[in-house]
Amino acid sequence: MDFLSVFLAFFPVLAIFFMLLVYRMAADTAGFIGWGLAALVAWLFFHTDPTVVLTASLAGLVASLPIALVMAASIMQITLMQETGAVARVVALMKTIAPGQQTVQIMIINVGFGILLTSLGAVTVSILPPIMLALGYSTMTAILLPAIGYDALCTYALLGIPAVVYAQFVGRPVNEIGGYFAMYMPVISTCIALGMLQVTGGTAMVRKGFIPAVIAGVTAGVIAILMAKVGLVTITGIAAGLGVIAALVVYVKLTGMPLQDRSLLNDKDLAAEQRLSLLRATSPWILLTVFSLVLNSPGLPFFNLTFKQWSMPLEIIPGKPEQVRLLWQAYFWVVVCTFLALPIMRATGEQVRRGLKTSAKRAFRPILSASVFFAIAYIMQHSGKGIDWQLADPAHNMINVMADASAATFGKFYAAFAPFLGLLGGFISGSETSSIAMLTKLHLSTAERIGVSVTGGMIIAAASGIGGGLASVISPAKLQNAASSIDKIREASVAIRPAFVISMLITTVVSVMTMIFVF
Repeated sequence: MDFLSVFLAFFPVLAIFFMLLVYRMAADTAGFIGWGLAALVAWLFFHTDPTVVLTASLAGLVASLPIALVMAASIMQITLMQETGAVARVVALMKTIAPGQQTVQIMIINVGFGILLTSLGAVTVSILPPIMLALGYSTMTAILLPAIGYDALCTYALLGIPAVVYAQFVGRPVNEIGGYFAMYMPVISTCIALGMLQVTGGTAMVRKGFIPAVIAGVTAGVIAILMAKVGLVTITGIAAGLGVIAALVVYVKLTGMPLQDRSLLNDKDLAAEQRLSLLRATSPWILLTVFSLVLNSPGLPFFNLTFKQWSMPLEIIPGKPEQVRLLWQAYFWVVVCTFLALPIMRATGEQVRRGLKTSAKRAFRPILSASVFFAIAYIMQHSGKGIDWQLADPAHNMINVMADASAATFGKFYAAFAPFLGLLGGFISGSETSSIAMLTKLHLSTAERIGVSVTGGMIIAAASGIGGGLASVISPAKLQNAASSIDKIREASVAIRPAFVISMLITTVVSVMTMIFVF
């Protein structure tokens, strides 16, 4: 294994990182350049047949559909909800929650509602910053808190899509692998909650809000473990979000503090209340929750039907069909529930037309960004293969070369390094799912080389996924989204610095836990 092989194997990823960090290039643009570099390196240096490069890219695009289309569907949903006044009605409710109890308010809105809404396909970095600003929080805090709040349970976002993609890459059922992520959750979600307080008010606020933060973090983590044990991994986020809200409501009641204060509402908020009831405003999410529970309940036949029997395999790479699972996917049900809710939200034809037009513009580039990183991952995985899709020489496979180099460099400490690699992958791609797609095969291959068991390899890959989730708080795309929702787009770059410190500290905790779990 020579230096040139190692350098070129890592080169597409390093180039993307450089383009994002130094030139601040848009994620989709950097991704397409990275794809071109990966294709050229695989073809010219690693002796990959050009047909394999193109076919693997196509397979990657198909594999990206669950995350790419759910992003588009969620953007469409929240845009239509904005048009009908449903978002304004939700804002009016959140303004009244836990008055005078800033630490509890932060936990309920950004952890509880944040996890819940993210798991249902809503874009919290679009919805929550205006709410936080309206509640009197600083611009920086309004940008950072929504981006941090759901990071711990990012694996269970969008009806568990990151977990499902991970399961596909490791070749195990999604309900079996849920525990690998869940065992981190009580500690990591508590660290997230404490980090949010540190960002908001420093050490003094951490001391003041320590109990609510621990309640929120431990509740979310324990529910994640329980959902993994009962086989309901894909709806973990829904249960955890509701559980955190319920636990904090009980805490407020026990302390004797007021839970709600309507005097905080202005004329605009009161008008939003008159326009729509809370049930009507949240009907897309209520419907989605109901359908999610029905589809994924182990006592009902629908999960077996839509996930297994109607998996709709599409064979692009010979012998390795991609499972489309249209009638199970989150994007399908987000769209269905949104359109079912339009009459309930009293949407007019003009609102629907305007909302669809706006969401099409907003969704185009996020779809491209999500898709291209899967294409890169698939090129790297299948590099070195000939027209018969056989790998004659392992030294011609980019993943094998990267794994050998990583094993030689880090040895047993690779388990501690993997979460940081996941953080890097999440920063580069802008999503935990894309990070999982890019890196899972590398982690499994490297774990085998350093003598770690199959289970240990999956723990290492899961830890990397959690690192990818923690990257949400430093993702330029997410911070820009949060900042633009309050017309403070220039503040996004300033927010990266404190966010980077928090993400590094919590990823270090993941690193230590991974070493303990694996060895």
